[in-house]
Amino acid sequence: MISLPTDEPLRAIAQPIARLLSLPHLVDHFPLLVYAFCLFTAVHLVISPVLSARFFPASYGKLRSRRAINQWNIQVVSLFHVFIVLPLAFACFRSDTLKADKLWGWDDRVGRTVAVACGYFLWDALDAIINFDDIGFLVHGVSCLTLYMMAFRPFLGYYAPRFLTWELSTIFLNIHRFLDKTGYTGSSAQWVNGVVLLSTFFSVRIIYGWYLTLDFMHSLYAARGQLPTFYLVAFALGNLTLNALNATWFYKMIFAIRRRFDDEAKPLTAAAASTDPDTTAALAEGPAAH
Repeated sequence: MISLPTDEPLRAIAQPIARLLSLPHLVDHFPLLVYAFCLFTAVHLVISPVLSARFFPASYGKLRSRRAINQWNIQVVSLFHVFIVLPLAFACFRSDTLKADKLWGWDDRVGRTVAVACGYFLWDALDAIINFDDIGFLVHGVSCLTLYMMAFRPFLGYYAPRFLTWELSTIFLNIHRFLDKTGYTGSSAQWVNGVVLLSTFFSVRIIYGWYLTLDFMHSLYAARGQLPTFYLVAFALGNLTLNALNATWFYKMIFAIRRRFDDEAKPLTAAAASTDPDTTAALAEGPAAH
C-alpha cells in the first residue's frame, strides 16, 4: 500500500489506544481507518453537496430543510462506502487462514476491510449524534463500530467481512430514495428497484444474516471456555440486536414501498416521500441509510 507522511504519527497515536483496548492489529491499520473517516466526512460535507447541486440542481435545490439535505448527502456517502467496502469484503472470503480459525484467525485483508468499515461507522455514529433523528441509527452505528473494532484483536476475522455483505442491499435502498427525490416516485423504475431491494434485503440480511448468526453463535459457544462471559453476552446480544433491527426495517420497507403503488393512495411527491414518517423509517436501514 502507498505510504503517506502521516502514517507513522497516526500509528503512534494508535499505540496507547491499542494497548488499552487490547487491539494489537489496530496500530498498522489505524491510518487507513482515519483516512476512511476523513474521506467519508469530506463526501458528506463537501463532495456530495457540490456534485449534487451541479448534476441534480432541480431536485437537490428543492430540499429546504437541513434534515432533508443531510439525508440526501448521507445516501451519497453510504453508496460511496458500499462500492469500496464490498470488494474488500469479498476478497477476504478466499482466505484459508480465516476458514481454519473463524474466531481468532487473521488476514491483513481483513484489517484493510475493517479499517474502511470502522471509518465509515465512526462517521455514521457521529452523524447520528450530531443530527439525531432516530435511536435506531445511533444504536446501529455504535454497535457496528464496537463489533468491527474487535477484529483488530484479532477476533471474528472470518465473520466481519461476511456480515459486511449486508451492505449489498444499500445500493438498491439508496436508488429507491434517489428516485423519490428526483420525481420518479411510483414509477416503473421504482417498482422494479423496489422488488430487487426487498429481494436483496431479505436474502442478505434475513436469510444469510440469520445463517451467519447461527454459525456465529455456534462458534462462540464452542469457545465459551476461552472467552469471558461478558464477551459471550455482549456479542450475542449485539448481533441479535442488529438482526432485530433488520427485521423491523424490512417490515417498514414493505409497508412504505406498498404505499407508493397503492391505487387508492395519492402518489407521494419527492418532498412528501422524504418527510413521510413511514418512508423515513423504512429507508432508515442503519448503515445503508445512515
